[in-house]
Amino acid sequence: MGKKADIRRLADNEAAASLRALRISPRKLNLVAESIRGMKAEAALAELTFSNKRISQDVKKLLESAIANAENNHQLDVDRLFIKEASVGKAFVMKRWRARTLR
Repeated sequence: MGKKADIRRLADNEAAASLRALRISPRKLNLVAESIRGMKAEAALAELTFSNKRISQDVKKLLESAIANAENNHQLDVDRLFIKEASVGKAFVMKRWRARTLR
């Protein structure tokens, strides 16, 4: 009587991870995502480890999560993984304000 299993949206040889509500502009995040697209997972981890961008540590955590998902949930070989897609969507708008005197 439980909930029925969801249909798998990814192919059998794919794994995914996502990150939401990250407080950084999409332009800055896209620079880091662009640098790892198409790389092998091991090389991408090395790239993110030695990157000077502050956001690269959060992207590295996400990539490690995706690798763990592939290994544990889908029984994929970690040595053969590569980044097929790294996309950045529209971020939420941060409200900016400046203190002023009332007139």
